[in-house]
Amino acid sequence: MTSLEAVRELLREFPVADGHNDLPWALREQVRYDLDARDVAADQSAHLHTDIPRLRAGGVGAQYWSVYVRTDSPDPVAATLEQIDCVGQLLARYGQDLRPALTAADMEAARREGRIASLMGAEGGHSIANSLGTLRGLYGLGVRYLTLTHNDNVDWADSATDEPRAGGLTAFGREVVREMNRLGMLVDLSHVAATTMRDALDTSTAPVVFSHSSARAVCDHPRNIPDDVLERLPANGGVAMVTFVPKFVLQAAVDWTAAADENMRAHGFHHLDTTPEAMKVHRAFEERHPRPVATVSTVADHLDHMREAAGIDHLGIGGDYDGTAFTPDGLDDVSGYPNLLAELLDRGWSKADLAKLTWKNAVRVLDAAEEVARGLQATRSPSNATIESFDPSAG
Repeated sequence: MTSLEAVRELLREFPVADGHNDLPWALREQVRYDLDARDVAADQSAHLHTDIPRLRAGGVGAQYWSVYVRTDSPDPVAATLEQIDCVGQLLARYGQDLRPALTAADMEAARREGRIASLMGAEGGHSIANSLGTLRGLYGLGVRYLTLTHNDNVDWADSATDEPRAGGLTAFGREVVREMNRLGMLVDLSHVAATTMRDALDTSTAPVVFSHSSARAVCDHPRNIPDDVLERLPANGGVAMVTFVPKFVLQAAVDWTAAADENMRAHGFHHLDTTPEAMKVHRAFEERHPRPVATVSTVADHLDHMREAAGIDHLGIGGDYDGTAFTPDGLDDVSGYPNLLAELLDRGWSKADLAKLTWKNAVRVLDAAEEVARGLQATRSPSNATIESFDPSAG
């Protein structure tokens, strides 16, 4: 039996529980949620990284659908509600394949039924607009993790890719974490500054997750997790889910992206500008300086290191499909997970190790958060604190 055959057999029992997929945002941007125009029951490889046939081919058994909205959205709460509604439409339309999931028990039920457990994660604290009531509202609608920031700071937490302002979490930021613990909502530390990671670990009484982050010691990008934080996961019980985005996993891609962004600015364009004029400048740069290509081996290097730092019980997978323009060779879309697992098997990972990576750790961390919440709800009422009451200088 080849490694790939062995992995496919393993995935029939312990499928992939992926921590982050941006399909709802891609559907918003491409077709304004018109599921007839992007029917993911059929092959959508010309437009998307994700569709049901490729999820099945990749051995996916659970997916956190990101209900991300941009930080500059004029009404981020309304936009987040639209994203949640998109997931609801997907579940209603594709119920034979997708099963709503709110709990670890729901994930296991979906596995028994042969359906893909569908959970939601909100990507960025801007989605709660400094309101703990809104946080509870999102939880009530099914959101099971909140990434504390996206690429920009929020009023109560620093992002990895913005200028430090709070020095980590503010007093209100810690109250957000405590309320998430009380609800049973996972504290997601992808995208946040290392200072915010450490403050959240100091505050949280429940396990945390990194829904899509890799190892900073392997690739020095601020979006990645420093070793001292990885080393704290065993005591916390949390899970770090490796991501596949080339500019987060391959140092040459980090350096190339910085040079490409600087070239855009030198020509008077924002580095995220996708107008025809800006893309002409970008394509000319890429012709002169070919884009470095990450591979399955690149991602496996991160997992090997993360295993050394955190241990096998604290690892997972969060590909960030449909949230990145580029993917590693061999991990081109959601059908590619078996290629990564076969690489790890060839490196000496056992089938028991892979079962933890793909399924068991993701289920355990949500179950543990639910257990903490049950204890807290017996002793702690919902917090109605405002940011002004905790952070008088806010704003």
